[in-house]
Amino acid sequence: MSSVRPWRDIARRQSRQIMVGKLPVGGDAPISVQTMTNTLTSDAKATIDQIRRCEEAGADIIRVSCPDVESTAAFKQIARAARVPLVADIHFHYKRALEAADAGAACLRINPGNIGGSDRVAEVVRAAKANGCAIRIGVNAGSLEKDLLEKYGEPCPEALVESALDHIKLLQDHDFHEYKVAVKASDVFLAVSAYMALADAVDCPLHLGITEAGGLIGGTVKSAIGMGNLLWAGIGDTIRVSLSAEPEEEVRVGYEILKSLGLRTRGVRVVSCPSCARQGFDVIRTVAALEQRLSHIKTPISLSVLGCVVNGPGEARETDIGLTGGGNGKHMVYLSGVTDHVINSESMLDHIVELVEAKAAEMDAAEAAKEAEAAE
Repeated sequence: MSSVRPWRDIARRQSRQIMVGKLPVGGDAPISVQTMTNTLTSDAKATIDQIRRCEEAGADIIRVSCPDVESTAAFKQIARAARVPLVADIHFHYKRALEAADAGAACLRINPGNIGGSDRVAEVVRAAKANGCAIRIGVNAGSLEKDLLEKYGEPCPEALVESALDHIKLLQDHDFHEYKVAVKASDVFLAVSAYMALADAVDCPLHLGITEAGGLIGGTVKSAIGMGNLLWAGIGDTIRVSLSAEPEEEVRVGYEILKSLGLRTRGVRVVSCPSCARQGFDVIRTVAALEQRLSHIKTPISLSVLGCVVNGPGEARETDIGLTGGGNGKHMVYLSGVTDHVINSESMLDHIVELVEAKAAEMDAAEAAKEAEAAE
């Protein structure tokens, strides 16, 4: 059957599926959103508190750095408290990987070539198999192997892909296949080119990221350009937006990128104008207030907020709930694309919040009824 809107279609790359804890990654599973804690992992309470905030923001996977034995000692308590699978971030010391696997990590983030010889890789693989851990191979342009830098002269797509393939072979030589791979760079062009080449070379799930992307605004733009290009091309099974910002912000930006491409639909999708002299109410502050007050909504709902009647009615026809500014403090509310009633400026904000919450409850009830009917 042909699509009604073929220009919106994204044909996802067919990767094989692995399990990260109980979460499927790759294949036809939804693209998962990941972030990373920035608390001291040895401080279990602070780390658990941050994990809880990330879970509330919608994180599917959370990475926790394990640089020392104090961190892996705390990891067991942290993993027990987490509601989503945790990735233990291991860089050089293979014993940290063994400890994290035994402590409840769902995935180990390693570069097999950095943790020692074949015997040590074999130990990590045995621990991963024994504990049902996946492995994420993390290649980074900033830490490429010396021989590859000498061979290519600088970080380039070919070098990143060769590094990834070398690491993959180390795992395959030990009959381990539950892995996903990242080839990250802070340079958007380099990262996108490397991922595109790797996507053609392997069948495993790919974890996307533009590493060290920057602060909230700059990093969001770089990540959206880089990962957006790849996701639009169907490449990517899990993503992490790397920001110099709190990890909850990474989760929110990640979802916004996926929502803009129709790949995930969690929460309220706001369509709003930049505002101008025609606006019938303060659009910028209204949208900011609505986004803050509706951040708890997980049900996929579309809301349009436009300051005047130039584009307002047209956008409202495409959203679940719409608000268009009018004159004399009177504004039109649309429900399911149809004009419904007028609301005044004083009660407008509370009214829209109530409408969205009611619509979410209605949609949740309908979905629960459908699931109950299917189970009978």
